[in-house]
Amino acid sequence: MANNDNLLTAIEVVKRNGKKVTFDGTKVAVAIKKGFDSIIYDSEGEKRDKYTEKDMQKVYQEVIKEIEKDYKDKDKIKIEEIQDLIENALKKKGYDDVYESFSEYRERRAASREAFMDDKKTHKFLKTLEGLGLKSASEDDTKRENANVDGDTAMGTMLQYGSTVSKEFAKAYLMKKKFADAHDDGYIHIHDMDFLPMGTTTCLQIDLGKLFKNGFSTGHGHVREPNDIISYSALAAIAIQSNQNDQHGGQSIPLFDYYLAPGVVKTFRKQFKMTLQDLLDYADFTDLVAMKSIEAEIKNIKTLDTPLETFEKFYKDNESLKRIFKMSLEKAMKKTDKITYQAMEAFVHNLNTMHSRAGAQVPFSSINFGTDTSKEGRMVTKNYLLAVDAGLGRSETPIFPISIFKVKEGVNYNPEDPNYDLLKLSCKVSAKRLFPNFEFIDAPYNLQYYVPGRPETEVATMGCRTRVMGNVVDPERAITPGRGNLSFTSINLPRLGIKHGIVGKDARNKADMKGFYEELDELLDLCKDQLLERFEVQCNKHVYNFPFLLGQGNWIDSEKLKPTDKLKKILKHGTLSIGFIGLAECLKALIGEHHGESERAQKLGLEIIGHMRKKCDEYSENYKLNFTCLATPAEGLSGRFIRIDQAIYGKIKGVTDREYYTNSFHVPVYYNISISKKIKTEAPYHALTNAGHISYIELDGDPGENLDAFESIVRLMKEAGIGYGAINHPVDRDPVCGYVGVIKDVCPGCGRREGQPVSIDVIKEMK
Repeated sequence: MANNDNLLTAIEVVKRNGKKVTFDGTKVAVAIKKGFDSIIYDSEGEKRDKYTEKDMQKVYQEVIKEIEKDYKDKDKIKIEEIQDLIENALKKKGYDDVYESFSEYRERRAASREAFMDDKKTHKFLKTLEGLGLKSASEDDTKRENANVDGDTAMGTMLQYGSTVSKEFAKAYLMKKKFADAHDDGYIHIHDMDFLPMGTTTCLQIDLGKLFKNGFSTGHGHVREPNDIISYSALAAIAIQSNQNDQHGGQSIPLFDYYLAPGVVKTFRKQFKMTLQDLLDYADFTDLVAMKSIEAEIKNIKTLDTPLETFEKFYKDNESLKRIFKMSLEKAMKKTDKITYQAMEAFVHNLNTMHSRAGAQVPFSSINFGTDTSKEGRMVTKNYLLAVDAGLGRSETPIFPISIFKVKEGVNYNPEDPNYDLLKLSCKVSAKRLFPNFEFIDAPYNLQYYVPGRPETEVATMGCRTRVMGNVVDPERAITPGRGNLSFTSINLPRLGIKHGIVGKDARNKADMKGFYEELDELLDLCKDQLLERFEVQCNKHVYNFPFLLGQGNWIDSEKLKPTDKLKKILKHGTLSIGFIGLAECLKALIGEHHGESERAQKLGLEIIGHMRKKCDEYSENYKLNFTCLATPAEGLSGRFIRIDQAIYGKIKGVTDREYYTNSFHVPVYYNISISKKIKTEAPYHALTNAGHISYIELDGDPGENLDAFESIVRLMKEAGIGYGAINHPVDRDPVCGYVGVIKDVCPGCGRREGQPVSIDVIKEMK
């Protein structure tokens, strides 16, 4: 750019801190260039042809002309005045999009200065940090925000410090003020805001088959392709741990049985070869040529369903050799089954003990399984369930991974199906250990994507409930592996119900549904814009920012990018989700009843969530991105929203008179409703919430006493159209030995009866 500095050297620029510096036109030129750069480069870092240096020069010359005209008799100019002149020049020359970008940037910088320099806000910020450093998690809500992080540990506290600072930075620098205000005021909740500056995505369905094919690197050396089931299970846990460091959400394996089945086959080959060699040696078999042919045949084994007849040419007309081959196959099968159990046991133990994120967090992991009908796939599923059933070292119920059994007619649903025995086993284990949960592939909104013979088209869930399936970006790739959620933001539905319903200080005789939907649409648009803004932050990151997630090709198509590439080309396959909390309280506020209490409320509830889903579908079509509707998990958020609303509206019966809002579309847990009616009431909402959902059934007593009844609940869910369901029941904890599970008369962990102190011998044994 041309520079007119020599005409303005007498003018001093007054900075915001009061310091004066000599006018430097180059800095003005750079500020203008940054404004244009935000427009001329797309989110993938590729240059558009819209503007050139000539356009920047026009604006620069206009600014200099105005300074010369208005400040020729003055000796100083404020930095804000120069920025005003740049904005005026952009508008005057018709660069409206650059003006808007430049103005938004100024607004963000102003907000950041207010956040970090305003005395009152700084004091509040420092008080928050003080609480993190000096209070325990039981005293400070901030330290409990992520239930999977121990806020009382040194590294957990360190993460919370970083999280607190990062949130304020995100509000100040990376989002429009209206988004931060809506979050702080409790209209919406921007999830995982502390990770916004890092541009991380939420979660991923890890394609282990792709990862194992050629081995992978965790950044400290390359791991070769695994060659037995022990290595497969160990590397599966390491993959989950490594990927957790690149994302702010959970890690899931969508086809656990399919992915680990090859490891079982490789183990079987090894065991068969070793057993056969031992027996042949014992039988004094010395035909080395034949032995080489036998070994070559063993290498070609592709499945455990390898009949004895495969080796007939080696034992033909020799009954002694035939018995050796038969015995070797049988022994190899038994050894492989035992080793597979050990591998699954190690997998469960690893995921409950290994840590990520500077050692402060056990990876949030989940696995989906149950539909591989091969003998090796069935062996994986069976032994994994048996390992969960056995529990951890003291028989404690393992928290991770969250286990999800996929139910499918023709595969495992009916008694004649090949994997029906595994469904029965999953019910038995879940009745004892709370897991697995159940995913239903035959639900119409899941079945529409299912292609027989293509397991990647089976729906899978990432732990708490999130899912990916449809793909508006590329309908031919409506698959699960390699995709995940990018980010999600939730709406406070009870707030809207109170404002437009029949309760509270401004109660009316009839709900103002017109006003309700108008404000709901405003919030939906706000969430959409906020998600798009965050999407741009994510897309402007590079492959090298996520060395395992992208550098090892875990996200779909990421292996096609160079380390310095930006990310829109691949992240567009993920989902941007708009969630909601407290449909039940919203309905109570609007019409005095929730959807468990009347058909009228159920009809209105489905209308409201259907409206949200329709808007998400419209956003998907308009932006060619996967906008989805989420039944938000409420664990921490429901308490945050209700505390804000109580401060504004007080305690309203049935709406704000508890410590939490109800999870997503659930019928409230305090409402007495039959299992069948609860399932039938909640099932229609699953079809509307394509970003994720879950329905819980709460049981009293020990369901292990009646496994047929337990299975009947699973069947009720499937027939009603539930997409993802869980059956909860009481799980006891021994206060002495720490055993977690069903405890009847005697604790399985230490042998102690209720009320009886543990013996010194048992304590020594436990140590």
